[in-house]
Amino acid sequence: MKVNFAPLVVPFHRRLQTAAVLQWVFSFLGLAPTCIFLFFYLLFTRFWLVSVLYAVWWYFDYDTPARGGRRAPFLCGLKLWDHMRDYFPIKLVKTADLDPRHNYVFGFHPHGVLVAGAFTNFCTYATGFRQLFPGLTSYLLMLPLWFRAPFFRDYIMCAGLIPSDKESASYPLCRKGGGNAVVIAVGGAPEALDAHPGTYNVMLAKKKGFIKMAMEHGAHLVPVFSFGENEVFDQVENPRGTWLRWMQERLQSIMGISLPLFHARGIFQYSFGLIPYRKPINTIVGRPIRVERKEKPRAEELDALHQLYMDELSSLFEEHKGNYGVDKDTHLIFV
Repeated sequence: MKVNFAPLVVPFHRRLQTAAVLQWVFSFLGLAPTCIFLFFYLLFTRFWLVSVLYAVWWYFDYDTPARGGRRAPFLCGLKLWDHMRDYFPIKLVKTADLDPRHNYVFGFHPHGVLVAGAFTNFCTYATGFRQLFPGLTSYLLMLPLWFRAPFFRDYIMCAGLIPSDKESASYPLCRKGGGNAVVIAVGGAPEALDAHPGTYNVMLAKKKGFIKMAMEHGAHLVPVFSFGENEVFDQVENPRGTWLRWMQERLQSIMGISLPLFHARGIFQYSFGLIPYRKPINTIVGRPIRVERKEKPRAEELDALHQLYMDELSSLFEEHKGNYGVDKDTHLIFV
């Protein structure tokens, strides 16, 4: 395989962008196990007290992720995220005003491999979420597994991430006065296995849990589609029915996380590596779907709202696909 090396002279701002994305990829792929290793390693060194004191802190702070987390505005506003935004680049597009007197459930599609668009738009201030939607605070859901990693849990909470279990996701929606937006990558880890460039498969046909949660709390639903989310990584072909897909789905059912075999470019060459491609990501926030509160919604009410949501998401995709290079004959496929 011929290696396409990066040019020797690269503008400094592009090096900063690559460094910003590199640390983000490491945070998703390697920081959690590194933190776990560090926690136990320190116990056998003269710095053992650090791990002991952290364990005490963890005990008293255990429920914080389920209670809205602990966002650190200074971290969300770091210049680092501006460099990451400009690497792809990533853009947040508003199509309608959202009244901050209400709470919202944002359905984010597609998941992609590492949800680059969801993280940059809803966990950092780089794309202007606060200016586009004044009065709203976003909370991105993440697998509860990651909140069991010492040190790492504190880092992701600082970015506004909370666990994706029902209790944690419901907490912001229970707050009176509105102004809270829970962002759910509806397809979750299984959808990452379908994140191939040029595909528009959305795992939504049987996903009704977030619809029910919105109805129980009277939170308005907002469909969000991120064009380019599947384009930033290549993935080894894994059609349904193959041994690779069977193994990936089996591991996902056991561990709760999916293991897509993805690749893209490197730091000093563009032929292979785990750094995403420089492909634009445009995240479109759709019009809100008004939801009346029903503590115990009937099955037919749930089905009707679910169908309305799918129709609105499909309309959002059709309305904007031409602006982002999607062929007019391409449509969303609900799996």
